[in-house]
Amino acid sequence: MKNIRIIFVALIIFTGISSCSQIDPPVPVGPIPSERQLAWHKMQYYAFIHFNMNTFTNMEWGLGGESPEQFNPSQLDTRQWARVAKEAGMKGIIITAKHHDGFCLWPTKTTEHSVKNSPWRDGKGDLVKELSEACKEYGLKFGVYLSPWDRNHEDYGRPEYVADFHEQLRELLTNYGDIFEVWFDGANGGSGYYGGSNETRKIDNKTYYEWDEVTNIVRELQPEAAIFSDGGPDIRWVGNEEGWANETHWSIMRRDEIHPGWPRYVELRTGHEDGTHWLPSEVDVSIRPGWYYHPSEDHQVKSLEHLIKIYYESVGRNSNLLLNLPVDNRGLVHEKDVEQLMRLREQLDKDFTLDLAKNQDVIASEVRGNSSNFDSNKVTDGDEETYWATNDGTTQASVTIQFEEPTAVNRILIQEYIPLGQRVQKFNVEAEVDGNWVEVANQTTIGYKRILRFDAVKASKLKVNILESKGPPTISNISCYHAPNLLTEPVIKRNKDGMVSFNLADKNIETFYTLNGTDPTKSSQKYKGPFLVDAPTTIKAIAVDPADQRTTSVTTQHFDVYKKDWKVVEVSSGIMEEATKLIDDNSKTFWATDKEGKQPGEVVIDLGKTHDLNGFTYWPIQERWSFGMVMEYEFFVSTDNRNWKRVSKGEFSNVVNNPIEQTIKFDATKGRFIKLRATKVAGDDPRASFAEIGVITSNK
Repeated sequence: MKNIRIIFVALIIFTGISSCSQIDPPVPVGPIPSERQLAWHKMQYYAFIHFNMNTFTNMEWGLGGESPEQFNPSQLDTRQWARVAKEAGMKGIIITAKHHDGFCLWPTKTTEHSVKNSPWRDGKGDLVKELSEACKEYGLKFGVYLSPWDRNHEDYGRPEYVADFHEQLRELLTNYGDIFEVWFDGANGGSGYYGGSNETRKIDNKTYYEWDEVTNIVRELQPEAAIFSDGGPDIRWVGNEEGWANETHWSIMRRDEIHPGWPRYVELRTGHEDGTHWLPSEVDVSIRPGWYYHPSEDHQVKSLEHLIKIYYESVGRNSNLLLNLPVDNRGLVHEKDVEQLMRLREQLDKDFTLDLAKNQDVIASEVRGNSSNFDSNKVTDGDEETYWATNDGTTQASVTIQFEEPTAVNRILIQEYIPLGQRVQKFNVEAEVDGNWVEVANQTTIGYKRILRFDAVKASKLKVNILESKGPPTISNISCYHAPNLLTEPVIKRNKDGMVSFNLADKNIETFYTLNGTDPTKSSQKYKGPFLVDAPTTIKAIAVDPADQRTTSVTTQHFDVYKKDWKVVEVSSGIMEEATKLIDDNSKTFWATDKEGKQPGEVVIDLGKTHDLNGFTYWPIQERWSFGMVMEYEFFVSTDNRNWKRVSKGEFSNVVNNPIEQTIKFDATKGRFIKLRATKVAGDDPRASFAEIGVITSNK
């Protein structure tokens, strides 16, 4: 009898185990990704390289009539590009093999407008080949950008060009190894050189390029490559070039509605909850204002704070990040870009150093069929191919991570098991702090990866509540982190009323400063809010992380007399009321004279009272598409706005390539009124532009 009982119990256990192991997974919900799309999702962060004819003409969009002789980098080193990308934590590089001007970086058979007719490598070079080999050496994936628009080709707009475009694509996909992504721009048709015709040509970008054949070529020659365009078919544009996706972000869209140049591009930022195809987004953004290298933007490389924001609003919002590096005319990634890339890598490494959820107990409100195949521990096992799932019909559920002891946490990373579709429509995150549940985040979609930042809490437990879902939730990963405070140098600003403030990347950082020219320490004056500086003063400041006492280097800023009582009393032309922008103590705003106005352009300013003047400053316009930068000038001083003395005449050397604040000194002169006259401006536009004008007093 005892043996029978043992056999019966064993049979029950075996039957239970067998039953658990045969629990079916949830059925897919909505569109699901292809294998190539799944591989693309895992790329997450990679480099765009804009390097082509525009690099040497200092343009963004060349017209197509440029000479191949102009392409001649002196130190081109694609291994440097690959090394920088690898060290930055990127997983691949996409190169602009041909931009809109039609110049090809490989010796194509389809046109003479290529490297084969340039002095670089004596016309025997192949930049696409060099970069593909460098990527292979450094373990990076390789991709190509091929512009459909060609402002050089004489047959653009006719069928003959389409045949050449298809052949260019075949060459790129045949001769350079594995390609992970093929990138097609949405800019198509317009004015151009077109073999010397110099005219405007329009095409129907829905049909002209024979997109079905383009897709067939890619599928034939590089079946694993993902195709990017406004409407895919594999990857979509995110709908802006600023580095962010919307907080609600679906990887699905009604793809058949979309075409290159689609006017409803704003919808790309969110996707379609009722999408018919899997069409995830890629966030493309440049590390500088422009896509191509311009010396004038050397001082405008994005800050660490800005780059971190981009990462969390792209990778952290269910998208991939394609960060552009404008290789300079030497043929190198510029050292200022490299510096910021490495700072970004260092900070991201700090943010995601230790997964606090790993090896912790995890409890779910429900497990699909009580099967171990879908239990809650799957969210912390480090395997993206396993996932926690609930029973059919369940669209609300929760999973709780229990820490061994109260643990500081301020980041959570969540991933859905997207091979079964994107499901979650709304969720929140709660932390148990001192026995009470506190909501720390509330959001909508998850997708392949969602990263949320919140104020640090010391939590005993962290709970993810799925509040709305299209079907049973399938969560493959939950990770928790305690990222350090973002410590960056304080940015010192003063407004027109003389109020000084310090801008910091992280509200938890403290600032200490001095006003007497000495270097500050942690014992110096602590910044608590804006304060008045109405006389010439040198401010020095440091930022301090109170959590670990890390400090930044000293930031120094000198302010001269403040501009509260200043008035613009005369301009040669332009809108007088807007001229206050040139004395608002904000170099990001500007004012300009009229094209048809009196030349040369000039402005007269009343300083409010007489000062001993030793010089003046001029900030050129900081717009991406700048105009009217003053290259040569005359500067006058007066005590009564009638009798003027010219105290300086000269040029702002290299202001176009280096548009930073220009400082001019002259012998001490008393004056209440100043006049800056632009005797020569950059470019053909006759307007003179002024971002900011200031003075230097003898008190400095």
